Amino acid sequence: MPSSVVLHTATQTIDEVLRSLSSSPQGLSSTEAHQRQLKYGMNRLTAKSVKWWEVLLRQIRSPFMYILMFAAILSFLLRESVDGLMILSFIIVNTLLGFFQEFRSEQALKVLQKYTVSHARVFRDGHDRQLETLSLVPGDVIWLEPGDVVPADVRLIESADLLIDESVLTGESLPVEKAAIAYSGTSILRGTAKAVVVTIGKETAVGEIAKLTVETRHLSSFEKGMKNFSSFVLKLVVITLFFLFVGNIFIKSSTVNIIELLIFSIALATAVIPEALPLVITFSLSRGAVNLAKHKVVVKRLSAIEDLGGIQVLCTDKTGTLTRNVMAVSDLYAAGGPVNDSAVFVAAALAIPTQSKRQDPFDLAILEAVKNRQLLLPQVKHLAELPFDPQRRRNSVLIEEKNTKKVIIRGALEAVLPFCHHMHSTEREQIIDWAQRQGVSGRRVIVIASRVYHRAVTADYSIETEEKQLVFIGCLAFTDPLKTTAAAAIAKAKQLGIQVKILTGDGPAVAGATAKEVGLISDLSQVTTGAEFELMNLTQQHHAVFTCHVFARVSPQQKFAIIELLKEKYEVGYIGEGINDAPALKAANVSLVVQGASDIAKEAADVILLHSSLRVIIDGIQEGREVFANTIKYVRLTMVSNFGNFFALGIASFLIPYLPMLSIQILLVNLLTDLPLIAVATDSVDPAEVLRPERYDLKDFALISTFLGSIASLFDFLFFGFFFRISPGALQTNWFIGSIFCELVLFFSLRTKLPFFKAKMPSKSVMILMMISAAVAVIIPHTAFGQSFFHFQNPGHYLVLTLSLVFSYFVTTEVVKLLYYRVFDTHPAPLDHMV
Repeated sequence: MPSSVVLHTATQTIDEVLRSLSSSPQGLSSTEAHQRQLKYGMNRLTAKSVKWWEVLLRQIRSPFMYILMFAAILSFLLRESVDGLMILSFIIVNTLLGFFQEFRSEQALKVLQKYTVSHARVFRDGHDRQLETLSLVPGDVIWLEPGDVVPADVRLIESADLLIDESVLTGESLPVEKAAIAYSGTSILRGTAKAVVVTIGKETAVGEIAKLTVETRHLSSFEKGMKNFSSFVLKLVVITLFFLFVGNIFIKSSTVNIIELLIFSIALATAVIPEALPLVITFSLSRGAVNLAKHKVVVKRLSAIEDLGGIQVLCTDKTGTLTRNVMAVSDLYAAGGPVNDSAVFVAAALAIPTQSKRQDPFDLAILEAVKNRQLLLPQVKHLAELPFDPQRRRNSVLIEEKNTKKVIIRGALEAVLPFCHHMHSTEREQIIDWAQRQGVSGRRVIVIASRVYHRAVTADYSIETEEKQLVFIGCLAFTDPLKTTAAAAIAKAKQLGIQVKILTGDGPAVAGATAKEVGLISDLSQVTTGAEFELMNLTQQHHAVFTCHVFARVSPQQKFAIIELLKEKYEVGYIGEGINDAPALKAANVSLVVQGASDIAKEAADVILLHSSLRVIIDGIQEGREVFANTIKYVRLTMVSNFGNFFALGIASFLIPYLPMLSIQILLVNLLTDLPLIAVATDSVDPAEVLRPERYDLKDFALISTFLGSIASLFDFLFFGFFFRISPGALQTNWFIGSIFCELVLFFSLRTKLPFFKAKMPSKSVMILMMISAAVAVIIPHTAFGQSFFHFQNPGHYLVLTLSLVFSYFVTTEVVKLLYYRVFDTHPAPLDHMV
């Protein structure tokens, strides 16, 4: 609920409000603002910052760790100190590794978030300047315009045609007109306002519902899948171990050692549970975030990286991504002929808004043209203005020149020309024909018109004023050069199975010319306009969004509708920057904005582009797919090797009067095999792996685990068959070495869907850690420490047999893997029908 302080200001006059806040229409001084910041604090909600010890505790808050801790405590209570110390060491190593990676990820995200800071136009020391919204204090005077998110609860000093979206507070989708108060977190949709800050941070209305507005952790579809997968594994393991434990007691009732069997069962559980999965995901995401940042792509949440990799359809405006967004005046059409060319430029320049905090490329191009032509602008007084609105597609200013008030309007042809009167039909047709020819050449056209304003009170100036008895002045055509990387980016997108679609407010001729130039369409007739889309029934709209790649003259509502239809079949990304893009950004699976985007667009975005380029985005999608591919490697590997080993050891425990592998040896296997897998995020990825987006697919995991897990179990039984008659030490030692080497070679097989010798080499860090694990597995059974502490037996000449079985396992796994991927195509369907 709004605070009583804010509500009270609504009943006061502006002078009373400013006086109560010890402020003025000119704002505060820097000194006074600093003193108030010491008193009131920063303008932010009391979002809880993550402390290092919270990250540490997070590592042990999982069922996997609870099982390990229970096993360690039980071992110490039963005076099995060696087992207890081993389990405790395992807990410490995993906790520290997880803490190190997650804490580093938290710090990396904090650094990246500096690029997402919002700014406000604030009046300080008699000047207006851009300041971070965090630094606002009560009494600050700010300026609001379309695209801004209101940074604090404010009392409006003056406003013009102000329309605000308050859905963040009220849940109502319809915008409301405001004349007194605007609340923090709401969005300016139309009009402008000058306002004084009344309350900040947690004292604002939105502060009362901070839990709904502060940044919360977003789970990607992949993370949700992994969470469900982990839960499934845990339940399966617990049920299986229960029957294993009860079965052993029933079969070996006279000889079974209950305590030893219990600790063995718990150790076996730790061997199959993918306890390093959260660590691998965190490491992969944080590494991906840093890599993306190097390419000027900043993620607001780590999980957005995998969402980015899942994009199948990428919708974008053409300006700034395909084109340079550096306008230049290329041609003009003046009413009355070339003799009036200068009047067109002067009128266009006088219509430049003075209160906007953003530099519009059209304005810059007009000023550059005025400068090059050495034209002198008359001295005028700006009385009021109505900023550009995506619905009206025009802006206007009210000026006073030599005691004469005049309205000057600039906008799209169809948004201005219909309101121009006293124009012969022949001239109107000539203007339309000229504009169409400019459009075919890929140029954008704006129309300039004006009228005398007879009213004495400027407060009456409104949208309706723009639509009465306008006098046509002329048109300007602008070129926006294509980016040199645009065509290559479109080509790479096609290689990656990404369909690019242009959703733009530009006319069909301009949008079509650009799309044709970059190779997205072959003919201008392949462009669909927003008006045409609106006239279609639902079936026709479905067909249009899947087959058409360029939509021109689309409204924000139409962009939203197009994306909603696309989402029915595909993962959709959307690139935007303006207030008109906010609905589409919220609708998309992944929303991307450029650094200079409006506050509303930034609020809705998952990813911020510091460099507006389609190539950067396509590279980011590829990075996201590589992150996903490496994480999937860990899942496949652990499911195949761990489950195969798990069931083999469990069944073997029924067949012999001793344990096939001691609990302490199982824990060491788990530690040595997990060590190189922690670095799987750094592994190289085959180009074929990123050609199409992968999906979390439990069916795929189950199938490959069944096929290759059966092979793993088969070879585990071969180890058992060769060594169980020799001695307990021989079986346990050689099965230990074989388990480690089998999982290491399995990584070389499962890291690629190609024959292993055709795949890219593993990363250096993975190779080093694998060699360390392999060396420890071979050396430790030969040492006195290994034989006394871990109860190993010197493998002697049996080592050759063990390594021969490992080699045979690798060859068999490769053959079965290649057959599996030949029969079961796990890739999603291509987007051929969209091309």
